Amino acid sequence: MMRSIFHIMTREWKRILTLPEHYIVLLVLPPLVCLLYGYIYNNQFARDLPVAIWDESHSPLSRQFTFMLEQTESIHVTQQVDNEITLQKMMEQGIVQGAIHFPAKMDEHIKSRQPVYITVYTNTAAVVTAKLIYKDAAKVLITAGSGVTLQKFVKTGMPAGKAMALVQPIRLTSYMLYNPQYNYQQYLVPGLIAVALQMMIIMVTVLALNLEEKRGTFAELHAMAGGSASNVLLGKGLAHLSVGWLHYILVTCIVFPLFAHGRIGGSWPLFLLFTLLIIGCISIGMMVSAIVSDVMVACDLGLFYTSPAFVFSGFTFPRWAMPWYDQYYAWLMPFTPFLDGFFKVYFMELPMHYAYKETGQLLIYIAVTFPVALFFLQRKMNKYSLQHA
Repeated sequence: MMRSIFHIMTREWKRILTLPEHYIVLLVLPPLVCLLYGYIYNNQFARDLPVAIWDESHSPLSRQFTFMLEQTESIHVTQQVDNEITLQKMMEQGIVQGAIHFPAKMDEHIKSRQPVYITVYTNTAAVVTAKLIYKDAAKVLITAGSGVTLQKFVKTGMPAGKAMALVQPIRLTSYMLYNPQYNYQQYLVPGLIAVALQMMIIMVTVLALNLEEKRGTFAELHAMAGGSASNVLLGKGLAHLSVGWLHYILVTCIVFPLFAHGRIGGSWPLFLLFTLLIIGCISIGMMVSAIVSDVMVACDLGLFYTSPAFVFSGFTFPRWAMPWYDQYYAWLMPFTPFLDGFFKVYFMELPMHYAYKETGQLLIYIAVTFPVALFFLQRKMNKYSLQHA
């Protein structure tokens, strides 16, 4: 049995290296896709976003506020406007991503202790950039406003400590964990690469068995396996798993360290989760390939199954906010539990026992799909044996 599995695994490796359907998807595309994603998000942060200033105050204070806004990481003042219509047109044309409006007589109102309403405009069609502009603008304006009030109290002879207590009776300290700078490379690149690899592995393994029938090599495979479907699945599965480990080395030793500030070599929890993801994808692909003999139909099923993985996984939008049927559909793909575990062991650097639930879910995919693939492939091999007895 072991010799048969080894021969089939060696044979499958030769097929991976020689068949365009295999080597292009498994060996050529992965490094290209990984480097492409890393290059696309090479800037990492949304820095110096173009922002307009609508200054009706024309005062030293508004100029000081503008200077302070310019010093932030995300805001770069590029335009001066004098009305809301012009501002709206600039935002629609993509000239600016946000704007700050200083009302008329702002200094006078502050000195007379009247409320002042400074307006921050953001283009929330781009959620991340809008949040960055608002975060930096709010921080500057609240701090600057408090500073103006503090100076007034101190000038009246009030002690600085007491004045500060009146200006800021409650001090809020916020900690943004795991990706505080909204780093696109660190956040998006690992997830995009993982979902791309899942799609590639499934799309190749849905051809692992039915392509043998189409090209007339099923008899050779049948003889080499001794009529045992388990030998075929284990031999082919191990070959594809070894390719998956090459992908893991590529991702964790080259892509993550270069583009996502990751640790070289990853970690054992990440390796275990990645291995379970690969085995789950192989099992699903083999199951489809064993059931569906038509190569084109199998490819269509694989594409239909893998395409929405990124959208439904919860990577960019929380699953709990999706309709209930979409949440169930999300759990039909191994990328979903892998992603949950990936966040824990990679971004949060938690021990493996924090991802026991996700590990169990990945094992369920394997425990369900592998026996189904074994059943249907054994039926085919038994039928072939009877026809050629």
